[in-house]
Amino acid sequence: MNDGGPKIAPSLLSADFAFIREQIALVEEAGADYLHIDVMDGRFVPNITWGPKIVRDLRPLSKLPLDVHLMIVEPERYVDRFIEAGAQLVSVHWEATVHAHRLMEQIRSKGARAGLAINPATSLDVLPEILPYVDVLLVMSVNPGFGGQKYIPTSTAKVAGARRLLEQRGLDVEIEVDGGVTLTNVAEVVRAGADTVVMGAGIYETASPAQTIRQVRKACAR
Repeated sequence: MNDGGPKIAPSLLSADFAFIREQIALVEEAGADYLHIDVMDGRFVPNITWGPKIVRDLRPLSKLPLDVHLMIVEPERYVDRFIEAGAQLVSVHWEATVHAHRLMEQIRSKGARAGLAINPATSLDVLPEILPYVDVLLVMSVNPGFGGQKYIPTSTAKVAGARRLLEQRGLDVEIEVDGGVTLTNVAEVVRAGADTVVMGAGIYETASPAQTIRQVRKACAR
């Protein structure tokens, strides 16, 4: 667990792409740790967003690591292209692949960190065999597909359960929580065991995104 406070990953899904350079600079200067990029295909989730070209175009705009979350079917067909485009962390869904071990190894072999995402309805019981191959466990605290959703309250216990599982097995896996995290609930999420919080609307749809990032740091330091 990150005792120095959580890493903060602003989700560009909630940014204004007409001013994306400024939107990225704003959160980078305020101390964000990652840029979270949600890739949706209209099949695994209802929404459609971006492909590898957007990742490639964003790469020169920031020194922050690009955290690419693939909400797509057959992710094994596309992970290499996203890594080549500049992704340093690629997370794929347990529910979207039948060969999770192979996919984690594929991502790592290309020099990126391997993330495994699980939906709210997916039990932690699926994890023990795959966790040794995972760098980041992405716990979804909303059903994926759209930004700005409300945090599912039972996610807090799930994060705590994931933390216990990792500690019991002596595994150094980063826990990332994505969905409905705001200044109101972020301290609760971090206390439960989150190392990284993804915040989209919780940052970009506030009056001052930079001030919100500073407030998140303060709230989690108490």
